[in-house]
Amino acid sequence: MNITATRYHDICAGHRVYGHEGKCAHFHGHNYRIYFTISGLQDDLGRVLDFSVIKEKLCNWLEQNWDHKFLLWENDPAIESFKKIDAEGLVVVPFNPTAENMAKYLVEQVGINELSDTNAELISVVVEETRKCSASYTK
Repeated sequence: MNITATRYHDICAGHRVYGHEGKCAHFHGHNYRIYFTISGLQDDLGRVLDFSVIKEKLCNWLEQNWDHKFLLWENDPAIESFKKIDAEGLVVVPFNPTAENMAKYLVEQVGINELSDTNAELISVVVEETRKCSASYTK
């Protein structure tokens, strides 16, 4: 049997999808809702991982790294110009910041690092850009 636990967290962040053929090529932002789903063996109380630990490890990572920041792909030619405007608010990421790529990065990089001292594994992330549009990545 596979037991999972899911917690979501809301952040505000800006981005642009470099090379996009439409509106997303422009600088813009979203009120993101990000769902973390973890799996693992149940503890003596029946939990995979306490929800407060998910908050401490994953939601706080979002707050510290992406909330109220602007995400640009490391290959985006606007990086140097953006640094002149708001270097502190810029986060250069190793992927074009689509919802799909954000979800994948959170599972494959952040989840592995942040949950390494637990018995749980981040197996899925859903990144909701709007109430109508989301992307997910599942291990």
